[in-house]
Amino acid sequence: MNNASAFKKNGSAAKNPFLPVCRADMDERGWSECDFVFVSGDAYVDHPSFAAALLGRLLESLGYKVGIIAQPDCSDPSAFTVLGKPRLAFLISAGAMDSMVANYTANNKPRSSDAYAHGGEAGHRPDRALITYTSKIREAYKGVTVIIGGIEASLRRFSHYDYWSNKVRRSILLDSKADLLLYGMGEHSIIETADLLNSGIPIREIRSVRGSCWFSGKEDDVPKGKNVIRLPSFQEISKNTDKGRQKFAESFVIQEENTDAINACVLVEQSDARFVVQNPPAFPLTTEEFDAVMELPYTRKYHPMYDKKAANGKTGVPALQEVLFSLTSVRGCFGACSFCAITFHQGRTIQARSHESLVREAKMLSERPDFKGYIHDVGGPTANFRKPACKKQLNAGVCKKRQCLGTDPCPNLIVDHSDYAELLKKLRALPKIKKIFIRSGLRFDYLVMDKDKTFLEDLCRHHISGQLKVAPENVSDSVLRLMRKSTHSVYETFSKEYAEMNRNLGMKQYLVPYYIASHPGCGLKETIETALYLKKTGFVPDQIQDFYPTPGSLSTCQYYTGLDPYSKNPDGTMKKIYVARGAHERRLQRSLIQFSKPENRSLVKEALEKAGRKDLIAVFLGKNS
Repeated sequence: MNNASAFKKNGSAAKNPFLPVCRADMDERGWSECDFVFVSGDAYVDHPSFAAALLGRLLESLGYKVGIIAQPDCSDPSAFTVLGKPRLAFLISAGAMDSMVANYTANNKPRSSDAYAHGGEAGHRPDRALITYTSKIREAYKGVTVIIGGIEASLRRFSHYDYWSNKVRRSILLDSKADLLLYGMGEHSIIETADLLNSGIPIREIRSVRGSCWFSGKEDDVPKGKNVIRLPSFQEISKNTDKGRQKFAESFVIQEENTDAINACVLVEQSDARFVVQNPPAFPLTTEEFDAVMELPYTRKYHPMYDKKAANGKTGVPALQEVLFSLTSVRGCFGACSFCAITFHQGRTIQARSHESLVREAKMLSERPDFKGYIHDVGGPTANFRKPACKKQLNAGVCKKRQCLGTDPCPNLIVDHSDYAELLKKLRALPKIKKIFIRSGLRFDYLVMDKDKTFLEDLCRHHISGQLKVAPENVSDSVLRLMRKSTHSVYETFSKEYAEMNRNLGMKQYLVPYYIASHPGCGLKETIETALYLKKTGFVPDQIQDFYPTPGSLSTCQYYTGLDPYSKNPDGTMKKIYVARGAHERRLQRSLIQFSKPENRSLVKEALEKAGRKDLIAVFLGKNS
């Protein structure tokens, strides 16, 4: 990437501080055309937590003219022409979430709201948004360059299991008919691609950008050599047979082993007569680059067009409230939970902002008239990871065959909260800040491994308000292994340490554990184990997450194949695992965990009878049941 200071070369001189959303905005700037038009499945919020704003501001800082089309009406062809044909390309993202996840619950029911839409109103983001948006743009402008990116593109860049259609679908690069796919967080790859386009290189000739996927219908175009791996083909992995599912799992393992910028190979997947080629990931942002991109001149407001017309009786975009007074301090996660796809999107290497940048942002937030004195979060995918897991990662990249944390933590893992503790101390000292909360996921297993309890004391003393949410996810160690989570005994150790620390501080603060029902490997037996633990501890959760097979995660691979890709039989085949399928069985597991709810009584009884545990009916439902 150009050096970080280049991010701030050019800002908008227009009276309207937002990026253009209409011709009038372009006219005010004296533009006859945009260089790039960013089409997003989210409403337009000019905040760095929203990709259209972050990448749009980044391109703007480098002198490119960028316009935004937010949640266009796909029934209206003119919705895609409001800014005209861009000089270089349309950039398309489904938004902060995969469009199918945004539109449907884990039980495949339409969602009643969308936090990333105007007024929180559902229905403004089409299903399979990248495919729909690209199609509409192609109708409007024949031959225009289209580049897709964001979470939907990242996690569907190769053939993938699609829960909603219950089948394996091709790479979304092929299904959308886009010209290029940028995966990952995108800053490095979008700038390199923009500069190549601006130099006159046609989009179909851009094949060297890290963090990109391109395709060709010619075998001769496919890279060859020791640094190139051919994945099983779409035809192999899409077969609904034991062999097809085995090939799907094999492909997943290869992809997961090649998500690090330092040691990843080029990956190639054939789909009929075409080949999808994935270049190695873009290099992580340096601290200087991360600081710079987060400090571009965002207004940190939703666009005022949302004030003109209410949706659901409301104006604004609800998702902004979740991040408005929060600080993004890190990216990446070496926790690599099976049900999380951050490894495929952000990678396992930790990228951290400097203390100075975060203090500047906190001071800026504290000067806002709507600031009440509270910073709602300081973190990222995992709040208490601020440095790489080990020294080796800096030069050799993350291990392909070894996880850093999980059930069997790596002995080379460096456990150190000192930098995070020092950052929070500096933020607490700012004059207008009353309290700083930590809400974006703490890895309690990592915290338990820290022999220095200074951070735990600071956490309990300064950064919690009555309760701390943590995610043990399950009680059964066999399920936790498949989840790549720590063993249940680690959670019990943390629970005791947390309670003891609060007693020593004279504070009454509680743990609120979070559980997932119906994860692969979890049957009624394992769910009963969790329910008995909850009964013993006297905690029954109000909310339970049903496992959701979203693209790009190991858990989804387990769900589709019924296999554990990392556990082999003596003959070399992968071990089979139990998978709960169908809405009724999922309801049985959920009801067992929430056994105290009156509406669940009949389902709890049915589940216990089905599991051969009638002896527990009285335990959960009372003697008269």
